[in-house]
Amino acid sequence: MSTLEIHNLHASVETDGGESEILRGVDLTVSSGQTHAVMGPNGSGKSTLAYVIAGHPKYKVTDGTITLDGANVLEMSVDERARAGLFLAMQYPVEIPGVSVSNFLRTSATAVRGEAPKLRLWIKEVKESMAALSMDPSFADRSVNEGFSGGEKKRHEILQLELLKPKIAVLDETDSGLDVDALRIVSEGVNRFQADGTTGTLLITHYTRILRYIHPDFVHVFVDGRIVESGGPELATQLEEHGYERFAKAGSGA
Repeated sequence: MSTLEIHNLHASVETDGGESEILRGVDLTVSSGQTHAVMGPNGSGKSTLAYVIAGHPKYKVTDGTITLDGANVLEMSVDERARAGLFLAMQYPVEIPGVSVSNFLRTSATAVRGEAPKLRLWIKEVKESMAALSMDPSFADRSVNEGFSGGEKKRHEILQLELLKPKIAVLDETDSGLDVDALRIVSEGVNRFQADGTTGTLLITHYTRILRYIHPDFVHVFVDGRIVESGGPELATQLEEHGYERFAKAGSGA
């Protein structure tokens, strides 16, 4: 069982006008067996939270802590965070020309597991996961994300999730750009990842449509760099019906 704890997290980014604070005191705990949905309007800092957890060098943490099972995440490099059990599915997955999907996946699995997977078992594992995500087996020989559609890139992110089996998965707007069929397939992959109850998920999204497939235990409203309200799944229903306006007013007055 694992726990990601975020306490009083502040982070800023350098702009042409100087340093700009984006995260303004985030408190959040995600444990194994839990799915947390973070929802908020554009520009509220949701994606910044994801990238700060992962260790993006663009952002500077100015206060607060992030720990994973008691270990100080902020003292870890990006690759150390991944090996420790943190996973980020990016909103805009990058292309890596010249690196095949199969090599990328096996190298990543070797780094996380501490040894190279036995080839015969690994090939079977990859084929089964690709089939469950309705991915053509030929994608294994293509360069990572190169020429992939938006939906294909997101399926590849979930393929990584299923094969690497992190302790905590941070999914940054995984639903963006997906049609109805792709949304269902990707959501089913996330649910398979969560099925045994040993992992936790932090799902960042604008919309409630993905929550029809992935049912959160907790919903957090994120406005102006902080969580302004938390609740159960019913909070997502309120957001769908009434939007973020009253929460935005509460955030600006905090």
